[in-house]
Formats: sequence, C-alpha cells, structure tokens
Amino acid sequence: MLNFATEHSSTHLKDPLLVVNSTELRTAISLAFVYVLRMLGLFMVMPVLAVMAQNYADYSVILVGLAIGGYGLTQAILQIPMGMLSDKYGRKPIIVAGLLLFCVGSLIAGLAENMWMLVIGRLLQGAGAIAGAIMALAADVSRENQRAKVMAIIGIAIGFSFYLALLLGPLIAEKWSLSGIFLITAALAAICIPLVWLVVPNGHSKAPSGDTLPSLKDLKALFSNHQIKRLNISVCILHCLITLFFMQIPIMLVASGEPIDGHWHIYWPILLTSILGLTLLMGLNRTFARKTLMLVSIALLIVACAGLSIAPSVMLISVFAVLFFSGFNYLEANLPAWVSSIAPAGKKGSAMGMFASFQFFGAFIGGVSAGILSNFLQPGHVLWFGVVLLLAWAWIILGLKSVDTVRRYTLIGQGSKHQLDEACEQLMRMEGALEVALDNTESTFYIKADKHFNLQQAQQIIGTQ
Repeated sequence: MLNFATEHSSTHLKDPLLVVNSTELRTAISLAFVYVLRMLGLFMVMPVLAVMAQNYADYSVILVGLAIGGYGLTQAILQIPMGMLSDKYGRKPIIVAGLLLFCVGSLIAGLAENMWMLVIGRLLQGAGAIAGAIMALAADVSRENQRAKVMAIIGIAIGFSFYLALLLGPLIAEKWSLSGIFLITAALAAICIPLVWLVVPNGHSKAPSGDTLPSLKDLKALFSNHQIKRLNISVCILHCLITLFFMQIPIMLVASGEPIDGHWHIYWPILLTSILGLTLLMGLNRTFARKTLMLVSIALLIVACAGLSIAPSVMLISVFAVLFFSGFNYLEANLPAWVSSIAPAGKKGSAMGMFASFQFFGAFIGGVSAGILSNFLQPGHVLWFGVVLLLAWAWIILGLKSVDTVRRYTLIGQGSKHQLDEACEQLMRMEGALEVALDNTESTFYIKADKHFNLQQAQQIIGTQ
C-alpha cells in the first residue's frame, strides 16, 4: 500500500518542473486501474468464501483455507522471478502473460464443481504475479523526480481496491453466487489486457534497477540483515492474521443471524471508523517513535482477536473489528516505509521484492493454519492462535532498532569509471550522507541521507566530474 517514507530522486540537473506530465499521469491512472481490477478479483472472495464454499459437495475447512490463502503461495514464489523476467523480456509482455494466467485461474475457479478445482483456480490466480513488473513499468515511464508521485497514485489504488472488495464481495456473491465473483474477475482481467497494451505508454528507457527490481545477489545478502528480517516476519504475520480474520468473521456473522448479503452493511461503517483510527495513529507519529506506535498497533490487534474470540453479538464483533482494522491499516501502510528506510542504498528493489514475497506467503500460512485449526476448534477459538502469533510478533519487534526517516536520491552520472569512483568518494564525505552506492554498469548513484544532505552540492559534484 502507501509508502510513507520520505524519498526523493533526481536526475543530473534535468526536469526542473515539479508537476506530473500527461504521460506520467496516464501511466499512473491506467496502471492504478489495472491494479484495482486485479486486486478486486483476489480480495472479493475473502469475505464470502468461508460461508459460500459450504455449498460444494467435498467441502472441508482445510480446503477453504487453501482456497482463501492459496493465491499467496504462488504469488510469494513467482513475485521476484516475474519481476526479473520483465527486465529481460519487457514489462508489457510479462504483465499481459500474468493477466492471462490470472484470467485462466479465475475461469477455472468460477466453473469449479468441487473444492479442489477451486483451489487450483486460486493457485493460478496467484501465479499471475505482476506487481513487480507493473511498478517497474511505472518507473520506466516516469521521470525520476516524479516517480514517487506516480507510485503514490498506484499505492492509493491498491488500498482502495481492498476496501471496495470487502463491500462488493457479499453483494455479488448473494446475487450471482461464488462462481459469479470469479467469472466477473475473469472479465475484469480480460479488460486489463488491451488497457495495458494500448493505453499504458511504452517505457522508452529502463529506470535504474537498484531501487526498482530485485537481484538474486542482493537477496542473499539481505537475508542476513536482522532488521529487514524482523520486518519481513512482521508483514508475514500481519497477512497471516488478515486471512485468519476472514476465515472466521463471516461464519461468526452468519451464526449471529446476519445473511451474507447483509455483511456489507456491517463492513462499511467498520472500515470508515477504522480509517479514523488510522488517522489518529498517523497523527501520533509526530509525538511517538515508530517502534512505539508499531507495538501499540500490535496491542490493538491482540485486544481485537481476543475480543472477537468471545464476541457474542454483531455489535461487539463490529467494535473489535474496528480495533483490528485500525491496527492493521497502520501497520500495512507503514511497514513498507520502514523496509525502504532500512534497505541499503541501491538495494531497495531487492528489499521490497523480498518483503512482498513474505507478505503473500503470510496469506498462504494464514489460510492453511486457519483451515487446519478450524477442523478441531470453534471459529472464535481459532482467533486465539492469532493472539499467540501477535505476542510472538511483539517480542520480535522489541529487538528492532529505531527506524529513522531518510531521504533517498538516485543520481545519474556521466564520465569514465575513474571519474565516477572519484565522485562517489566525494559524495560519501558530504554532511548528511548515510550510504552511497555506485552502479558502474548504469552510471547511477544511490544515496541514503538525512535532512542535512545538500542535493544541489551533490549534483554539482557529479556535474563537475
């Protein structure tokens, strides 16, 4: 979702305008639209699948867990390879191939007559792992000093699609059943293909890859970074919890007398109120350390899961769900920013690619574990597994060092290898420079800095070499 880290990027004394041009705006809006349609297809089934899947003859809660979280397994496995393939074969061909896989998976799930076919369809949906390729295309088309704005528009769309899916899913399921959601999803994916090929501008140059796409060499090094490891585990647990939530809450609402078509009436005030909770937590960023607010958000999730496990009425379910989504929204919005701040200079693409894989793997773990536990426990009792996870998460976060807001700059240099190396040494000696990495193959400087860093001076250093 949205990345709240303070980041800047700049080209070598180019693009003085501080406004998004028409090409960048068209890129941002069209790719955001693709993201919304695709994520709708993944998320719309979450608030209804646990209830509607009971209509299948081979129904089991374990298969429901696989169906809800199965897309996360293939997303986690293929997210990084698909991004790398887009670097080799082009962004649009890989995005279109991913959309075709997603469309086929949606059709299989929509026409499924048993749970196993439904699971296979969800796995194929996840195989269309095009998030990295979409972000890379957005980076290719946008100027470096406008890239953050383009990414922000797409990020807002991702968050919006999640909320919209929770409201539309129950309505569509009641009118056209579960298969209707998947068939509509297939149609939306099909619409995205000509949109990507014909409307999204072509990237005439590739953005510097260090902050865009992962590399295998960087991934090996990042696995040993204890700070990034803690944040990867964090997002894995967070998405395990959201899957766990939607495995239990729809069933609890139905048991409380609320039919599936009325669930959207319950979700929309919950989501709106939780946005106020998110706003309050974001406002406290000025007063409290990020780590403190992270622990506060985890505490909200603990109270919510514990309360939901014993909530006897729709009213109490709604109250605890507000606490759940307030904590969830804050962590979902800020975890990517913390990873971005911690990631070494020139390795943000690798750090974020690994982070996304852990995120999707968490959804898979949540579905599988909830399915297994639901085979033995009542829906409310399964949520105590979430409480145990959250307590373990809080202990992990206690070892996280303070995460400070940093600025990132991507500067394009010119000259011989010796001149670039000399410029790199001068940049590292500048006040406020935290890390400087030089990619000689792309003549690109990746800089992490604090507020004392003088960008104009850095540009002059590169410009005089």
